[in-house]
Amino acid sequence: MTVELGIIEGYYGRPWSWAMRQAQVRFLAGHGYGFYIYAPKADPFLRRRWHEDHPADMADHLRALAECCAEAGVRFGVGLSPYEIYRDFGAAAQAALAHKLDFLDSIGVEYLGILFDDMRGDLPDLADTQVRIIHWIAERTRAARIIACPTYYSDDPQLDSGFGQRPEGYVERFGAALDPKIDVFWTGEEVCSREYSPGHLKRVAEQLGRKPFLWDNYPVNDGPRMSPYLHLRAFTGRPASIGPHLAAHGVNPALQPVLSRIPALSLAESYRLGEDYEYGRAFAHAAGVVLGPELARRVERNLSLFQDHGLDGLEADTIARLRQRYAAIDHSGAKEITAWLDGDYRFTREMVEAQ
Repeated sequence: MTVELGIIEGYYGRPWSWAMRQAQVRFLAGHGYGFYIYAPKADPFLRRRWHEDHPADMADHLRALAECCAEAGVRFGVGLSPYEIYRDFGAAAQAALAHKLDFLDSIGVEYLGILFDDMRGDLPDLADTQVRIIHWIAERTRAARIIACPTYYSDDPQLDSGFGQRPEGYVERFGAALDPKIDVFWTGEEVCSREYSPGHLKRVAEQLGRKPFLWDNYPVNDGPRMSPYLHLRAFTGRPASIGPHLAAHGVNPALQPVLSRIPALSLAESYRLGEDYEYGRAFAHAAGVVLGPELARRVERNLSLFQDHGLDGLEADTIARLRQRYAAIDHSGAKEITAWLDGDYRFTREMVEAQ
């Protein structure tokens, strides 16, 4: 393994259960994953209501998740998205932020993400203001590692369309002003990049003044466009040769936690095998580990229906036949497929905007 692997729970949509998060940590720790960053968009107390305290039960669950990570030898992290705090970083915002940092320290956060993603960005002096806030945080947190996510975290013009035209030279300015000890998240040439190359990553490292901390948006399937699909195939377009050009490689998983394990295992296999990696074999092996041999073979036969056709591309009788088939199987992965067929994971634009 040439790069540190981990999970960034950074999706929109229906959040995983607390029990499943702990199960995920324990499972993936045995397959080469060394960090877990809790940052679901559905947690309002890390995003739009960041200045409010987590309710007591959520705080207890976060402490328990941190303890689970420690027991598994996994670094525990949280992604804090102080929503548009850079518009007014005055005394009230600073007091609320200091209070939140004290809480995160108290539950044992080791990796602290400061996330300015999916916020308005066409503002003057954006990079300098954001860096000032990150440095302010760095002086007050006990986290061992800080990873910042800029508002424009990809070359993708989709970000400019959604959040305003990025300021001229924003990425370069952000990297030049930021303390080199602080990592920077990057998703690649696209928000959901199909592949990564050493050439791209070397160029981004020059822009940022450090190796990027990869936020890999596969197999995530949130939002109205992707939620009708199950992303199950093994990783492609992530050759082991990119490892030396990364600070770390974080995977943003799918809404289906058990099924997410299949591609997650394949990524570890890709780094382990290097040029000997074969994505078809990697899928078959990972699916067998996660689902057991019989269910794995069934999923492999239906893989194109799940990942290429999606719910909207399937006839009603096909959905009914698949549902009958998978509902009869007593396995958590089969239950996730059944729920997906029932439309339980569909996610609308209005839901995205509410989170």
